[in-house]
Amino acid sequence: METNTHTTNEALLLNTPRAQEALGKTKNSIKIYGVLSAVALATVIGVSGSGHTVNTFMWVRAALLPVVAVLIYRMTLAASRGSRQAFERVRTLALIMPIAIVGVDLIPGVCPLWYAVMQIVCMLPVVRAAFITRGSALRAAFPKPTLTPRA
Repeated sequence: METNTHTTNEALLLNTPRAQEALGKTKNSIKIYGVLSAVALATVIGVSGSGHTVNTFMWVRAALLPVVAVLIYRMTLAASRGSRQAFERVRTLALIMPIAIVGVDLIPGVCPLWYAVMQIVCMLPVVRAAFITRGSALRAAFPKPTLTPRA
């Protein structure tokens, strides 16, 4: 992951109260997503242990999503330290993940309804993060780089 920080002028934009509040909310959203993903994994373990059928898809998804939560949280921390690349990754993942996860879960026969609903609940904090990372505070803190003509 990128560890570079903003230049002095860009750091001023990142250190505004609005940007810090937005980054804090984004970090909290990802933490909540991680907790919900861990609960989903525990639920799959519990359902399986009670003798109900749990398919391979459910096992793999339930095991991977808490790991993904940790990785996204680390990216969010890097973004809060000024990494534009980490910010762009969080911003992109927060948009794509809910669409992909819910979309796959809605394919008939992939998973039971209870599992799909659980995954939708897990994605709600990620949807919140998608909105926050597209808000004006973080757009100002991470402005699009301007292209400079080559000499």
